Amino acid sequence: MRFRDFLLLVAVCLTWGLSNVVSKIVVGQWHVPPLFFAAVRFAVVVAATLPWLLPMPRPVWRLLSVGILMGAGNFALLFIGLQTASPSMAAVVIQAGVPITTLLSIVMLGERIRWRRGLGIGLTLAGVLLVVWRPGFTVSHGLLFVLGAAAAGSLGAILMKQMPAIAPLRFQAWVGMAGVIPLALASALVEHGQWQMSVAAGWPFVAAVLFSALIVSLCAHTAYYWLIARYEANLLAPLTLMTPLSTIALGVMITGDELDGRMIAGAALALLGVLVIALRRSSAPIAETQEHRA
Repeated sequence: MRFRDFLLLVAVCLTWGLSNVVSKIVVGQWHVPPLFFAAVRFAVVVAATLPWLLPMPRPVWRLLSVGILMGAGNFALLFIGLQTASPSMAAVVIQAGVPITTLLSIVMLGERIRWRRGLGIGLTLAGVLLVVWRPGFTVSHGLLFVLGAAAAGSLGAILMKQMPAIAPLRFQAWVGMAGVIPLALASALVEHGQWQMSVAAGWPFVAAVLFSALIVSLCAHTAYYWLIARYEANLLAPLTLMTPLSTIALGVMITGDELDGRMIAGAALALLGVLVIALRRSSAPIAETQEHRA
């Protein structure tokens, strides 16, 4: 990989890591309702990508399913989880999306698994379980939502793998379009105080929305898609482990995340498992490599 492209990948991973911390601040400290935050984010994405909506990719049902799963479902569950979970823990738990995608590819696509990928799945899930499971045999509810976000993104990745290739900006446009309406309706039905909390947060909330929609969704994702077109996925996938590592570092520095022995051990196991799975791939769909974003 050219050094310039490596620096671009580093910038992308740092952007994704910072996005996790910013999202935690929005829903956890400013108490902006998570569904509302996700809806506003995707509304900005749709507005920015409106010229790329047409022609509409087909089949329509699969496109909308992918958009809902990878947009509304993934981000809604992630933001709900971040209300109580720390960015660092969420960054580890979201790695479960990689083995979940692998397992779904076996069930839905008939792919075969060998012992090394099986070992990677086992290590990742063991690491995630170590982070999620708390002393006293209780489970963090926030991290369960994050795990649900990983599962939604994984199912969306499998459905996307069965579609023809879609231009990155067109894909972003339809993920936003498929997500914004159900998120807005769900927010109106089950959340309250959306505008009051947003106004109370002030211009920093506006900056957070613009950062999440324009810098993260459009710039960082599009840059990553450009790198995917130039390099093999099994080269990029291990390098994107910089995202959870940067999330943990930024979480400790910005939101004061606790980094104890159990967290370090769980993160090490999970990331080692992801690395084993990633190194066994000769190719992977773009969507499948996105679990590292957290």
